[in-house]
Amino acid sequence: MALIKRTELPALLKSMGQGENEHKNTQVVLFFGERYLCREAADSFQKYLLAQPGGGAVNSIDGDIEDSSKTLGQLMNFSLLPGTQIFRVTDSRLFHSKTVASTIWAKVMQARDAKKEIPCCRQLLSFFAIAGLSIDDHLNDMSGSQWQTLFAFAKPAGDLSWTSELLATTTLAKKNGGSTDIAAQYVDALKRGFPPDNVLLLTAEAVDKRKQLFTYIKKEGVVVDCSVVAGGSAAAQKGQKDVLREMVLKSLAGFQKKIAPRALELLFERVGFHPVAVIMEIEKLALFAGERATITVEDLNAMVGRTREDALYELTDAFGKKQAARTLVLLNRLQDQGMHGLAILATMRNYLRKMLIFRSLQLGSEPSWRPGMNAGHFQNVYLPALKERGEWSDMLKGHPYALFMSFSKAQEFSCTVLKNWLALLLQAEFRLKGAPLPPELVLEELFLTLLRGKRQ
Repeated sequence: MALIKRTELPALLKSMGQGENEHKNTQVVLFFGERYLCREAADSFQKYLLAQPGGGAVNSIDGDIEDSSKTLGQLMNFSLLPGTQIFRVTDSRLFHSKTVASTIWAKVMQARDAKKEIPCCRQLLSFFAIAGLSIDDHLNDMSGSQWQTLFAFAKPAGDLSWTSELLATTTLAKKNGGSTDIAAQYVDALKRGFPPDNVLLLTAEAVDKRKQLFTYIKKEGVVVDCSVVAGGSAAAQKGQKDVLREMVLKSLAGFQKKIAPRALELLFERVGFHPVAVIMEIEKLALFAGERATITVEDLNAMVGRTREDALYELTDAFGKKQAARTLVLLNRLQDQGMHGLAILATMRNYLRKMLIFRSLQLGSEPSWRPGMNAGHFQNVYLPALKERGEWSDMLKGHPYALFMSFSKAQEFSCTVLKNWLALLLQAEFRLKGAPLPPELVLEELFLTLLRGKRQ
């Protein structure tokens, strides 16, 4: 056996159905990567197993509250029930180590920002398990060096006492019995062999590929890679769109509908790479279309909010109002939601460039801009005169009042400051692309520098 891509799974199932000997050892299967895609791939494998003569049963196990020793004991016992006995563990912790600690911590903060207590607690328990901590340990009391040793990344700034408070008040922590130190026992059990009718399906978002259990399953069982390249590069975005396109078309086939190419592109732009959200939106669009066979751009505009664009607008709005705390909160939230740093920089570059163009137009002799100009004079006199000049005509499109608000904001800046800020953005871009620094550190330093600087 070996590691296969998610797209190769149908071929594997087909060959298994044809009884090819090289695929006979499928009693342990690991799916890792993007959570929704792991679930979808595991569903396919499970459906195949249950369709075999004799059928079977599924024992669903939540890895966040799993007692791994108990699961292993069940796997090694013969069942009195007929057919295949599938033990399906979702969000397994058996492959966690401190190399994935920063990824899990990001999920902790994402769930906390979204005020989702149970998911936040589950990710916290996974985070504690990596270092072998109990819920009585306190992250807030750790020194920076202790944190670095346990989790292999710098301790976050701020008060972390909320972590202990959360674990103390939730019942989920009291149920937790999972740990990562029994992975070696799983390897020993796999070497001895499970009873022939028992099958173990594991899904995990983050895995340490150096762990013995991972390498053993890769060699003797099946490992299905459901990961998607992250980032804002052209190759990464193409890969993300290909995955989403496949999901959308598969979902629409169930409704016997299609989607206009332009509507599909707009859907990707507005939702971003969030598979669950994309599926929810496409199902909503399919129902909204009713008897019509094709989903149009008009349907999309009516039903799908501009989620990514709205979030980026909030960031520039907070920055423009010099709201430092709100700006940093929105910045961190965007990154937790998977927004690449280069996309955030592109938004800020467009914002500062627009301010620079509007400010340079204000400094022209004709038409004359004056501080305190009201919206009526702007719309009826100033804006028409600007358009007659024929300069930056693309920038002067849109609703007059929205343009008025942008011009009012631009008067707060000097052209020199805006040009210097664009240079700082370029430096930050070079750092994101080449320097061995965490992206969040580069972006936070940039925004603090810009917010601290004078605008005139």
